[in-house]
Amino acid sequence: MGEKIRRVLDIIVSFISLIFLLPLFLIIGLAIKIDSEGPVFFIHKRTGYKGKNFRMIKFRGMVHNALELGPQLTQPNDKRITRVGKFLRRTSIDEIPQFINVLKGEMSIIGPRPEITSITDTYTEKEREVFDFRPGITGISQINGRQLLSPQKRVKMEIEYYKQASFYSEAKIFFKTFKVIISNEGNL
Repeated sequence: MGEKIRRVLDIIVSFISLIFLLPLFLIIGLAIKIDSEGPVFFIHKRTGYKGKNFRMIKFRGMVHNALELGPQLTQPNDKRITRVGKFLRRTSIDEIPQFINVLKGEMSIIGPRPEITSITDTYTEKEREVFDFRPGITGISQINGRQLLSPQKRVKMEIEYYKQASFYSEAKIFFKTFKVIISNEGNL
């Protein structure tokens, strides 16, 4: 799919989604504030398109000082995840604020998962090819293993897939994402 067409679709889908989901933002924000101290949003530095860092936005699903209390990556049965956070992560609702990143041009709807900078700093030259593609809210690794994939397996899968991706294959990812969310496949 051409980059201009993708960008137009990203803007339209993310803008409409943000308007439609605004009441949900308010409800989730209130639930997060009632459940635990700290901000509503978790903003974390990720590596994106062309290797540029950006600040990815999510609903906060962990205690406010989670990064001070444990590893950067979520672990199975992680005690830092709040009650509301368990629901947000289970349903992937914590990802909804990333539509803001899409509007800003930092992300796309479909693309490789944006990885944390401490991992991308260790990428080999071959793994850095993933930066040729704008990161996405969902993508090939999110529908084929999600958090069960190691960063190395995920980036290899993404590079191989996105070099050959088409509008049709990305449409399949978009619709399969809902099945994966409902089944909770590959989620910690």
